[in-house]
Amino acid sequence: MEFLDLLMLGFGEALTPTNLGFCLLGALLGTLIGVLPGIGPTATIAVLLPITFYLPPLAGIIMLAGIYYGAQYGGSTTAILVNLPGEASSVVTAIDGYRMAQKGKAGSALAVAALGSFFAGTVATFGVAIAGPMLSSFALSFGPAEYVSLMIFGLLAATVLARGPVLKAIGMILFGLLLGMVGIDASSGEERLTFNAIELFDGIDFVVIAIGVFGFTEIIENLENVEGRGVLVSKLSRLWPTREDFRQAWPAVLRGTGVGTFLGILPGGGATLSSFCAYSLEKKVSRTPEEFGQGAVAGVAGPEAANNAGAQSSFIPLLTLGIPSNNMMAMMLSAFIIHGITPGPTVLQTQPQIFWGLVASMWIGNLMLVVINLPMIGIWVKLLTVPYRLLYPAILLFCCVGVYSINNRIFDVVLAAGFGFLGYLFRKAKCEPGPLLLGFVLGPLLETNLRRAMVLSDGSPSVFFERPISLVLLVATAAMFILMVLPSFRKTREVAFREEEA
Repeated sequence: MEFLDLLMLGFGEALTPTNLGFCLLGALLGTLIGVLPGIGPTATIAVLLPITFYLPPLAGIIMLAGIYYGAQYGGSTTAILVNLPGEASSVVTAIDGYRMAQKGKAGSALAVAALGSFFAGTVATFGVAIAGPMLSSFALSFGPAEYVSLMIFGLLAATVLARGPVLKAIGMILFGLLLGMVGIDASSGEERLTFNAIELFDGIDFVVIAIGVFGFTEIIENLENVEGRGVLVSKLSRLWPTREDFRQAWPAVLRGTGVGTFLGILPGGGATLSSFCAYSLEKKVSRTPEEFGQGAVAGVAGPEAANNAGAQSSFIPLLTLGIPSNNMMAMMLSAFIIHGITPGPTVLQTQPQIFWGLVASMWIGNLMLVVINLPMIGIWVKLLTVPYRLLYPAILLFCCVGVYSINNRIFDVVLAAGFGFLGYLFRKAKCEPGPLLLGFVLGPLLETNLRRAMVLSDGSPSVFFERPISLVLLVATAAMFILMVLPSFRKTREVAFREEEA
């Protein structure tokens, strides 16, 4: 009964005109950036973070969350119709979705993607509502030692799930930890890595790195890519799947929902990893694997369900433990902090309207996205006719304004541009930038909790082994490390990522 009362509290908050309006705005913006290549949800949320400071806390968080899961819907539209994935998580959708469009089944593919996404989003949202209170109650027993062990486990897990060589992923995390140390140390008052630059005394702002590594880098890569955009292959004659399409789609949707919900919770997981894994799974369990790549319905249904489930289940560790599982959740963590809210187990006790309002808005946002995407497909696709040479100056301007508005300093814009060039070099070197952002966000939290644990134990490191939860997490971390160095595991991992790239 208490669960239903809290759920009603959430819907009461989410259905206020203000929150409903910002939910719709987030869904529209998410669809737009999902359709248009050149700026993803990470950079968009980074640009809009300073603006949310002037909004009510729940309204701002609802809008940013809507942008994240809305981008998953938008990316599938152009992946199917013009073979141009707007989002990384929609890359595999294009493989079979575009083939279906070429066969005159574009409407069916779009409907399968939208309905599968809505079902997966609903299940994942329900999972957040169920798992949230349970994990929060468990997390109340966490002390500094447990949080240190949990963050070490999360950072190592992120390197396993990151694309590319493990050593490069570890290097990116270490570089992120190093960037998190820049500024004046709160305990000793000593300068760290500031190079006597007054602008760095307060550290590097999260938005500066995020817009640089994701926004500016994406613009550079798109300008470098001279390939033309595709064209709509056929007119949409039917926006509803046939009975046979439904028969092939629903098992794939169920499996994709399960895969996405599970992988979204894991450190380093999320929408992109979930979609690739779901596609690989569908290909392996199919009785006709030769149809994949030729317009298989399951090749659209599974990944689309997985990327939406993964996008929304990744909120679970953030809302319950205060630990972001991927770079997008690191953005959301910053949004909470801007409004003076510390995500974690205490949020459900002290500010239940924030947690339950966000959960309710996720389901409402998913419903809005089905309505937004199917009837308005023609409008979204027409946006692709706008030349990128006209789009990128506007994107660049918004990025610069977003960075400048943080502290009203040109220095931040120049620093973001520097990170943009650095991010471009990272991409060329096949280094994924996501672990860098995770390391940057978790570094200060790790340092703070490590100091607290050592103070409480009078400097004895045995505190990490004396507390049962901390010990279990450290054992799991050690087991994962041993697994990483095994040649058989490394080979399997490399084969899996090669299949994804193919």
